[in-house]
Amino acid sequence: MTMLKASCGAFLLLALALSPKPAMAQDSETVAPPHRASSRYKRPTLDDRVAVLSKNLELTEVQRSAVKKILEQRQQQTVRIRESEAPGNVRIEQFRALQERTVAQIRAVLTDEQKKKYDPLIPRTRPAPSTPQRSVEDWIKATTPH
Repeated sequence: MTMLKASCGAFLLLALALSPKPAMAQDSETVAPPHRASSRYKRPTLDDRVAVLSKNLELTEVQRSAVKKILEQRQQQTVRIRESEAPGNVRIEQFRALQERTVAQIRAVLTDEQKKKYDPLIPRTRPAPSTPQRSVEDWIKATTPH
């Protein structure tokens, strides 16, 4: 029985020694959340988005102000949709409708020339690879001894 107590005590000491903080200190201190693996990615701010649109479309100051207001409204509506109790498929439809309304509102403040440049709903495609992609079969043929 004393051997069991001794090994339990040794295990407890080992666990405490290996823990990053003493158990009692964890209760009184705030523990920082773990860093995300993609910490290098910084989500663009609303001002960043307006700046990109302004540069790409050569917006006037009045247009910049209007676009910023539209994007601010979109941001508020996005939060409302996220916090709603609606089922997922309903919220997805709400997000799609919000995106379409936002695009229509932004297009309404653009000139015809600017509208030609602005189409955020076009699917983004990756450029074709410069060398043809090899298939698994190609790899198997290349690595299989003859």
